[in-house]
Amino acid sequence: MTMIGPFHPWRDTLQDLGVMGLVPVPVQRETVTENPPQPIFTQLPKEVGQEKSRGGNPAATPADPVACPPPERVAAVASLSELEETIHGCLACPLGGGRIRFVFGEGSPGAALMFIGEGPGREEDLKGRPFVGKAGELLDRMLAAINLDRSQVYIANVVKCRPPDNRTPTGPEAQRCLPYLRRQIELLRPRVIVTLGATPLRELLGIQTGITRLRGQWQRLDLLGGIPVMPTFHPAYVLRQYTQEVRRAVWNDLVAAKDWLDRGGPPV
Repeated sequence: MTMIGPFHPWRDTLQDLGVMGLVPVPVQRETVTENPPQPIFTQLPKEVGQEKSRGGNPAATPADPVACPPPERVAAVASLSELEETIHGCLACPLGGGRIRFVFGEGSPGAALMFIGEGPGREEDLKGRPFVGKAGELLDRMLAAINLDRSQVYIANVVKCRPPDNRTPTGPEAQRCLPYLRRQIELLRPRVIVTLGATPLRELLGIQTGITRLRGQWQRLDLLGGIPVMPTFHPAYVLRQYTQEVRRAVWNDLVAAKDWLDRGGPPV
């Protein structure tokens, strides 16, 4: 029996938050029709269809400057908008062929505070914007708590395309996308970075220690002479573990990042 009616949002919310295994897979009855329906991605609006759909990743060769943007071209771009134009057609890893939209990042190009998450979820994949699902709503409330909103900061992810079923990006997937993120940081020149969850801490900073042990402890990114980094929990984790202890921990981390911007912060 397939899941219908009000259960759809419940199922999708669980998938957005990475809570897998709690929703039974609907039983699909095989039917034979003379004209089988087309996959849903072929029925997307024209502007969505301009991105590669979930029909598989076509071969991307190094000679293709759109599907495999050359490193020297990425390094030469002079603005965030030029970088997005250069890399938005990337198909250099399997995630590219599975996306609906490329999620570059958004916010103020002059932001002093940058947030870096793991990768797009379902809502982000549909809208082409980072952190617009349930976790994004919580991030907005977290920003408001320190008297900021997303128009004053910059938000990006380690990978720009949604991993299947919102799984964690593999090491090769993350490393293929990492030069794009590092160039974003170089162009943005933030004074402080807040990493959300374990993935950016591991892939961007090369730190294997778990986020539970390292959150709240200042780190440093080896770009632009060194950028202070405050690791904290991902908003999706906060939603799953919505306890006073977890919320207070994230609050303390964000206050520390804001204090750094306002008063120079402690030495790293």
